Amino acid sequence: MAPVLLEGCEAKYVIADKAYDSDKLIELIVEQSAVAVIPPTSNRTEPRPYDRERYKDRNLVERFFNLIKRFRAVATRYDKTARNFFADVIIASMLLWL
Repeated sequence: MAPVLLEGCEAKYVIADKAYDSDKLIELIVEQSAVAVIPPTSNRTEPRPYDRERYKDRNLVERFFNLIKRFRAVATRYDKTARNFFADVIIASMLLWL
């Protein structure tokens, strides 16, 4: 599913966890002129380098999603349209920010 999500996406960095450490995905990310910030799995014979400091940013995103899921409308996705769901996400984000 990850290659489908990356189609048409312009990014400088792609940050993911160890589960996404595959040679095909790394090649796809490099083809799109982005840097893969994915730690290598423990069973790799030659661990590839990655930016440890940039990988720490992933934690911020994970914590944000954890906070936003406290809002019932976001967690259960009551709204049927993407527009209304996006509005719920924006409202929840504003409430967290305030």
